[in-house]
Amino acid sequence: MDNKELAGRFKLLADLIDLTGGNDFKAKSYQSAAFKLSKWPADIFSLADEEISSIQGIGAGILAKIRELKLSGRMAEMDALLEQVPAGVVEMLSIKGIGAKKVRLIWQELEIESVGELLYACHENRLAKLKGFGEKTQAEVVKAIEFKLANLGRLHYYKAEAIANTFLDAFSIALDGRRVEITGEVRRKMEVVDEIEWIAEDTATDVLLALLNATEGASDIEAYDIITFRLNSTCKCKIHLAPADEFTYRWWETTGSTLHIQLVGYNGEETVETEEEIYESRGLNYIVPELREGRDEVEVAATIEVSEGLIEYEDIKGMLHNHSTYSDGLHSLRDMALYCKEQGWEYLGICDHSQTAVYAGGLKPDKVAEQHAEIDKLNIELAPFKILKGIESDVLGDGSLDYSEEVLNTFDFVVASIHQGFKMTEEQATTRIIKAIENPHTTILGHLTGRLLLSRPGYPVNHEAIIDACAKNGVVIEINANPYRLDMDWRWIKYATDKGVMISINPDAHAKEGYHDTYYGVCAARKGYLKPNQTFNCLSLTEIEEYLVKRKQRIATNV
Repeated sequence: MDNKELAGRFKLLADLIDLTGGNDFKAKSYQSAAFKLSKWPADIFSLADEEISSIQGIGAGILAKIRELKLSGRMAEMDALLEQVPAGVVEMLSIKGIGAKKVRLIWQELEIESVGELLYACHENRLAKLKGFGEKTQAEVVKAIEFKLANLGRLHYYKAEAIANTFLDAFSIALDGRRVEITGEVRRKMEVVDEIEWIAEDTATDVLLALLNATEGASDIEAYDIITFRLNSTCKCKIHLAPADEFTYRWWETTGSTLHIQLVGYNGEETVETEEEIYESRGLNYIVPELREGRDEVEVAATIEVSEGLIEYEDIKGMLHNHSTYSDGLHSLRDMALYCKEQGWEYLGICDHSQTAVYAGGLKPDKVAEQHAEIDKLNIELAPFKILKGIESDVLGDGSLDYSEEVLNTFDFVVASIHQGFKMTEEQATTRIIKAIENPHTTILGHLTGRLLLSRPGYPVNHEAIIDACAKNGVVIEINANPYRLDMDWRWIKYATDKGVMISINPDAHAKEGYHDTYYGVCAARKGYLKPNQTFNCLSLTEIEEYLVKRKQRIATNV
């Protein structure tokens, strides 16, 4: 159980108290604990009791429950509450937009006990008539349920990759020299994975089945030409089985999308040692797994080395768009800077939330000045490493940024992001974003659609119009590397770079360890053909400072 899963248990416990009409103060303390635990960088279960107790908001009662979970994986209080609440009502807690208290109303007033019943009730307009809801809320609930049902059993790439690698290690040990590899969507580094796949030599079937039957959480295990199973009842998994002499071909065949395989047109007619040979046999340059989506990669590979020079994690020179304790980050500015320097990066762009983001401790002008003074001191101490003075400025409803011209002038760079007012038409969203892009202080456009993968679809936008506006105004576009976002979508990277727009792969780190999310942004960027010379934070410190100085000069002269 990692920290997010641990936090999820406390969040559920708080919700169950609200559902059953329990002590409101107690529920809020569990909610607070859930938030703190989810943000804590170290593995909670690896800490001593006194270390856990030092976390703000973790008292003796919550510590006892953490101990209970560590020892048994359960909480007696939660088990008792779960006996009082139908499983379908608990499932309703996962519907975006309705909290536990509203779920309680639905359960008690409408006597609805499942997500399916709620969806049906919405189609009969029963939810709209319930006090505190209305037609607008009902429509949002329908949308949230349909989104949830469409994504059931799917995984974020970071989670799927971790599972795939863990099983790969176990399979490799068990197979004792026989080949086994990750394939499918995980090998292609898709941002959302429907099914985790491996491929193994077909002589290993009995060994693999024995291992799976002994694996906790593995169920519905079936073996024919392919071994299929589920993890924790929902995650779909598949092991392809191939003769040793066909292994490379079958690995290639199970990696690419159906359309990619069709476009290449190779049918395994010859035995091959490497995947490179497959592409050579069709007069194509090698295509890395990330690109095998059946878009234009086959056509491009007919004339150029499509896979050469794509961005690598090691190409990143600095971390832009990060948060500290000045707003909603977990670590101090000093700690964020020291860790960044220790990892070998040349610069840190600190971008705490701006004043409109009250919920995240956004910086009023006096706090901006205080932070800038600390940055000046740290830059003397840490040189040649440098902290760049940034801000994640909220894009207001009319497209303006939420500081005066005077305050905006004090920053080295500005990331403009939308955090509120998501319910927009495509025209409204596009107009609002372009207005922010046209603000001469905007350096980077943050998480373009505001999406949260598998949780919240992005607001509708005209990507072409927004990218064109960035090209016209010299604004960089962010790939927010948080694996729950990966926004801008990689499918638009090539359009942006063809227009001359720079891309910045930003971790949006709220803790030191969050810098490493940049890896997931690089995975997505490679799918969009991104190269280091097209990537803003592949610039050296000297290059990025020169860029920012020139941009500030243009602002000063209104050019």
